[in-house]
Amino acid sequence: MQKRALVVGLGIAGMSAAIGLRQAGWQPVIVERAPERRTGGYFVGLMPEGRRAAADLGIAGHLPARNPPDGGKTWSLTRRGSLEPGLGFLHLPGDPLAVIRGDLEAALWKGTLGDGTSEPVDVRFATKPVEIDDTGADVRVLLEDTGTGTWYRESFDLVVGADGLRSSVRRTVFGPHENHMTTWDTMICAFELQEQVPSFARADSLISARAGRAAWVFSFADRPPTAMLTYRTGDIQGQFTGSRVERLRTVFSEMDDPVVRHALDSVERAPDLLFDSVHQVKMPRWSRGKVVLVGDAAWCLNLFSGMGATSGLLGGAELGRALRENPDDLGAALASWESRLRPFITKHQRIARLKQQMFVPSSRPAEALRSVVLRLACTARERRLAKARAAEGSAS
Repeated sequence: MQKRALVVGLGIAGMSAAIGLRQAGWQPVIVERAPERRTGGYFVGLMPEGRRAAADLGIAGHLPARNPPDGGKTWSLTRRGSLEPGLGFLHLPGDPLAVIRGDLEAALWKGTLGDGTSEPVDVRFATKPVEIDDTGADVRVLLEDTGTGTWYRESFDLVVGADGLRSSVRRTVFGPHENHMTTWDTMICAFELQEQVPSFARADSLISARAGRAAWVFSFADRPPTAMLTYRTGDIQGQFTGSRVERLRTVFSEMDDPVVRHALDSVERAPDLLFDSVHQVKMPRWSRGKVVLVGDAAWCLNLFSGMGATSGLLGGAELGRALRENPDDLGAALASWESRLRPFITKHQRIARLKQQMFVPSSRPAEALRSVVLRLACTARERRLAKARAAEGSAS
């Protein structure tokens, strides 16, 4: 009999896990609390590991290439109001693939529909787990159809919690959020812009970073940019009171430059807005019995890492691989899956602390050091590009 898995969450990690499970011969069922699938979203850069995982999941052909030529130009606005060459996410080693979150989720959605050789994944919207009982031969889950208010039970051989940073599966099976979520005393707001910042080229990316506050604009070759506003605060709970827009205007009131002005004017018209505190999730184990967590529910590298989407894809693809390699031993499959992923996740959780300083420096000295590091990195990159152009010229 075909094994059944319940996947909670229709995001990147959830759909990746469902496709990986199906590739392993399982029958996945996805439940999603929202009444419909999300579209749009903020900038996502897929690193080499994420691109390989997308290929393994069979969705690489559905992903658009939105990268500007050579990663486009990035400009940093100084305190004096002048422009300096900067380094953007697309200039990182590994040639990241630039997409918006909606591109990736649309590609995964197509993957869940099947290709004629595989059955579509059973997806149930407006549905959430209420109870998870892993005390018997299988996992008994009480589900609620929030549209009708109907409750019903089903049995599964595995439950996959892919329901994000504040995972209900993690809270139910592994304990309270505060046991696993680390606090970074930082807020983030990410959203789509309707148009580029005035006076800049369509493919220009922009950075305005000061001690404790920063505005970033991530640009694409063929669509308007997305923006990110981020700031440090010692009062996380207080940031969720009152108007988000007014709070952002107050926090950034002393940063009167074109990037900040345009972002603040645009946030009121943003169709899809992420406004949240920044955390990482740290757990000694990502599975317990026949329940496993993937993506942000398990590790949440956060937006500063730049590896959230990559790790979500990788988690699902590797879960499928481990189940294929251990078809008759779920415990061995989950142990193998975690042993492969754990070093990668630990490495990027640590690096994210350094990247946070590049996104939003913690102090004036950190801001000054950041500027020096970026100037040196820009110079090194220009030298590499010049050598590459010279080599191409001599070869031709």
